Amino acid sequence: MASRNLQTVQGIYAAFGRGDVSAILDKLAEDVDWDYAYRTTPNPVPWLQAQRGRAGAAKFFLDGVGAIELHRFALKALLEGSGLVVALVDVDATVKETGKRIVETDEVHIWHFDEAGLVTRFRHCADTYQHAMAYQA
Repeated sequence: MASRNLQTVQGIYAAFGRGDVSAILDKLAEDVDWDYAYRTTPNPVPWLQAQRGRAGAAKFFLDGVGAIELHRFALKALLEGSGLVVALVDVDATVKETGKRIVETDEVHIWHFDEAGLVTRFRHCADTYQHAMAYQA
């Protein structure tokens, strides 16, 4: 039987597939640290920006994901530890502004949880160089 955190992540990806951002935001802590790794390494790419709180996460979905056209988003595996779920996904997308393609194999998503089962921290582990080159004209 899958744990609560694993089920939450599965539900988040299902909601992402439906475009149901509010269902995703409901699973996040009020002060969620979104894409926390990029706080120390600024990135020009709108979908790889550090954000804070549910409003920041919503900005990722509206502005960040809105800047790309997804051709494929495939959840391949979920791995679980104490208060942690790691996902491997394949992503194929085109940056709308530039027409350039991004293809990620085994992009890693790291989900951290509190005791209440809410996501407190999240990050994409992606080929940031590829994303930045695709975003630049």
